Amino acid sequence: MHTAEFLDAHPTEISSILAGGYNHPLLREWQNERQLTKNMFIFPLFISDDADEETPIDSLPNIKRFGVNRLAQYLAPLIEKGLKAVILFGVPMKEGCKDQYGTAADDPEGPVIQGINLLRREFPDLYIICDVCLCEYTSHGHCGVLYDDGSINREESVRRIAAVAVNYAKAGAHSIAPSDMIDGRIRDIKYGLIKAGLAHKTFVMSYAAKFSGNLYGPFRDAACSSPSSGDRKCYQLPSGGRGLARRALRRDLDEGTDGIIVKPSTFYLDIMADASEIARDVPICAYHVSGEYAMLHAAAEKGVVDFKTIAFESHQGFLRAGARLIISYLTPEFLEWLGQ
Repeated sequence: MHTAEFLDAHPTEISSILAGGYNHPLLREWQNERQLTKNMFIFPLFISDDADEETPIDSLPNIKRFGVNRLAQYLAPLIEKGLKAVILFGVPMKEGCKDQYGTAADDPEGPVIQGINLLRREFPDLYIICDVCLCEYTSHGHCGVLYDDGSINREESVRRIAAVAVNYAKAGAHSIAPSDMIDGRIRDIKYGLIKAGLAHKTFVMSYAAKFSGNLYGPFRDAACSSPSSGDRKCYQLPSGGRGLARRALRRDLDEGTDGIIVKPSTFYLDIMADASEIARDVPICAYHVSGEYAMLHAAAEKGVVDFKTIAFESHQGFLRAGARLIISYLTPEFLEWLGQ
């Protein structure tokens, strides 16, 4: 049959035949606009003020809380496999160390600054990000300083948060990531870094689009950071607040942030896509939070999903939505999978 006769007998549009573009495993990889790579991953570390602690977190499978004496031994094989960056969360456990101002947050003998010192000494090429918040260190468990009525004192909070951020930078952190979501803290942090002569070498990565929700429980178990009363709904974004997120993104860009974190990730891909447009000139980071991570483990244990397959599916979704970086508890697994 001649070609013309064939086409007359088969009116299917040529452009409708797509399977030739993904019928081979390599072709399916080529269809990805961006590939997952090891240097995209940032691994969260929980550092205790008990130097010899090594405690599994029951609600976070495969994740532990470490003291500084146990940290290097744990990290060395991960760095050998290609780990490039970590984000530090301090967990003060000692009796009486918490107060209404979160004084322990930047204690030179506290877990974060001791952790920075250790990592800079033992792993000089490792990129160190410090989460900046007061919730782990305050007696009330909230992310800032409170008025007597329990509401956030914005001015005192951002002043204290900026001081903590600057002290982490002075200790050697390459990046600071304020997660408190209190209005105006990026501006105060930037001014503090400029005054300290550190703005030119400290990457400020704002949790500009962080939502209040039901996915942080395992993290709070690990960081011992649950509020003693009330909740954080008055200073973290409501789950339906897309417009608020867009305003927060623009605000933090105007105040000088160098990068953006969207948290949580899986249920907020529209926000990630918004961020990739509004903040297109800075890196966008997806935070695959503790609840999302625990859900994947639970689904795999029930036989609902294949764990490796669903991990790739979820993290590739972040790239499609516009993320360039991923904070993920699955970092050790991806270091293995991407090395194969």
